[in-house]
Amino acid sequence: MAETLFSLSFYPDFVILFLIVLILILTCIIILTPRKIEHRARVIFATWKTEELDRWRSWLSREADERAKVQAEALTKDWKIREEKRIRQDAVFRSQSVIRGKMTEHLIPWFSDFMYNPSDARFLGSPVDFIVFDGLSEGNLKELIIVEVKTGSSSLSPRERSVARVIEEGKIRFEIIRKE
Repeated sequence: MAETLFSLSFYPDFVILFLIVLILILTCIIILTPRKIEHRARVIFATWKTEELDRWRSWLSREADERAKVQAEALTKDWKIREEKRIRQDAVFRSQSVIRGKMTEHLIPWFSDFMYNPSDARFLGSPVDFIVFDGLSEGNLKELIIVEVKTGSSSLSPRERSVARVIEEGKIRFEIIRKE
């Protein structure tokens, strides 16, 4: 029998060969596919891990910045309160010193260590504290004394120094102004 190429005797061999090739292909697919899937899963996981780590770092950085800001504001507020209290205490101390100095300036002629008769002293206050007309109350004027009272460690102001310099240089005179 001259049959075609697809004879019944050839057919089972072809089917077996086809099945073997098909099994080999399926085996390769089964072996290679999980590797590709595993590789793709690893890539996806690594990408997710990196993105998640970056997201957490960003969140932690924002949170740390926020906490640092809150802490800095609290420290600044505490510092302002302490400094304001210190400045107020210093202002009170300075004010007390000024008041004590002003009181001393006014009362100095009645202190026991004042060398002149209190009746001869005339309070000016600025730029010098007193002019003492020594002996005037007794009718015998001996000299004019310009007095500046200082308490503690205070020193002459620039205006007071200039008055002292002019007096020391002898640049002083007496003048009469008549008003008609």
